[in-house]
Amino acid sequence: MPERILATDAAIALIEKLRQEHGNLMFHQSGGCCDGSQPMCFAEGEFKIGGNDILLGEIAGCKFYMHKDQFEYWKHTQLTLDVTPGRGSSFSLEIPLGVRFMIRSRIFTEEELHQLQE
Repeated sequence: MPERILATDAAIALIEKLRQEHGNLMFHQSGGCCDGSQPMCFAEGEFKIGGNDILLGEIAGCKFYMHKDQFEYWKHTQLTLDVTPGRGSSFSLEIPLGVRFMIRSRIFTEEELHQLQE
């Protein structure tokens, strides 16, 4: 079964660094507004997950959520968490380090979509 969320080695290394300082972590894919549309990293429990949030999977032991309305736009894609230099304008834990998490995506194949629907 294809995974909905993956992570690059660079993202996993950053997660491990942040975990050492902040403990267990979680992610929420932001849907826009003041922080744009980017993955946000929080200490586990610091972001309130609601009934409209969907668990996409786990990366490096961290749960990764997305609001169900945004999921409707992304449900045909596999997301890969990556890291890029530069300060983002969000409350995500990596921002003070001068880097930010970002999402790369690819559209699932017809076969993969069929597997996900089952």
